Amino acid sequence: MEFPKIDEIYKLLSEKLEGWIEGGITLLPNIAVAFVIAILFGVLAKVIGNVSGKIMRRTFESRQIAGLLTSIIKFIIIVAGIFIALDFVGLKGTVTSLLAGAGIVGLAIGFAFQDMTENFIAGIAMGIRKPFEIGDVIEAEGVFGNVREINLRNTLVETFYGQLEVIPNKILFRNILTNYSYLGHRRIEVPVGISYADDIEQAAKCITDAMNEKDYVIKKDETAVYAESFGDSSINLLLWFWIRYPGTPSFVEVRHDAVTTVKNVLDENDILIPFPIRTLDFNAKGGDKLDVMLSKRQESNNEKSGDSNSASTARL
Repeated sequence: MEFPKIDEIYKLLSEKLEGWIEGGITLLPNIAVAFVIAILFGVLAKVIGNVSGKIMRRTFESRQIAGLLTSIIKFIIIVAGIFIALDFVGLKGTVTSLLAGAGIVGLAIGFAFQDMTENFIAGIAMGIRKPFEIGDVIEAEGVFGNVREINLRNTLVETFYGQLEVIPNKILFRNILTNYSYLGHRRIEVPVGISYADDIEQAAKCITDAMNEKDYVIKKDETAVYAESFGDSSINLLLWFWIRYPGTPSFVEVRHDAVTTVKNVLDENDILIPFPIRTLDFNAKGGDKLDVMLSKRQESNNEKSGDSNSASTARL
């Protein structure tokens, strides 16, 4: 078996090294330009990142969302600079292959953590759409309260029972959400019943006038009382009026005062809020009252007593 001579190996290595050195010297200007381009894009990413960060923090309530979007902008600028720099060196194809591999890995991770990813994307989408802000009163999926914090994965809501609810963002993004603070007002409905003997229009006018004297009532021209239905012992009315919401006094305080006001004004105008009344009918076809039924029974008993006395006299 013959081994290659040492001088041939040395010659081969020398040729390779000389080729690499010549290639490196040839690429030195391109490397220098690529280095300068990378520095310029790094400085540009920092400047744009600072400016966009201020804008994002003024735009979004959540600092996490603002920080994430700022980081994405800076990352895009830096990646663009790297691609331009590597294009001068001739390694753009290699970096593209690496990024493609990283994209496949990222896709696999996204499928593995699908729930977390969905909440994350929903948080970004809500940060852009802004269906609610910190401090708003919202209701969704049985949770009703004030928004305390908005994160990338979930939203913290403090309920009116003093509990802190953590709601995944995908639930708020997918389902129906009621924002009570968006319009700044809310309608309150108070049901009340009056007797069949009282006048509906008079009761409605008394209640409407009394409620429009309240400072918390807005849109006074829309304050109204409507006849809703016939109840077992009353005509059922429904009072509608508008208040600022959220605001002072609170919803519960206003509703309490409204019920008290309706009760007082009806009493002052001698309009009855009836108790449940039951009418007993003692005839299968209807129409017989209790007093009539008792009178008939008494007459029947008297007749039977008279017949009994006559029979006793006859026997004697």
